[in-house]
Amino acid sequence: MFVIELTYKVPLTEIDAHMKAHVAFLKKHYTAGQFLVSGRQIQREGGIILAMGESREQIETIMKEDPFCRQGLADFRVIEFRASQRADDMPKRIA
Repeated sequence: MFVIELTYKVPLTEIDAHMKAHVAFLKKHYTAGQFLVSGRQIQREGGIILAMGESREQIETIMKEDPFCRQGLADFRVIEFRASQRADDMPKRIA
């Protein structure tokens, strides 16, 4: 399991101009089963994605497809961890 942290490098006007393409990227990887949860950071300086993948390299390759990263608008950091516990009502808590 992976936590992906996106950090914006440009003003929000540039981020917003590419948001539609970024959302399409997210939807593609939700459909593929790789992304579980995502959202903006409070203090809109980037975003967070919780992902599943076979390896760090796979997740890094996926993130290089993100329009924000591909166009140099954001950097990303991948943190791998082993999920050992979860809340039974996790879907209800996130909604």
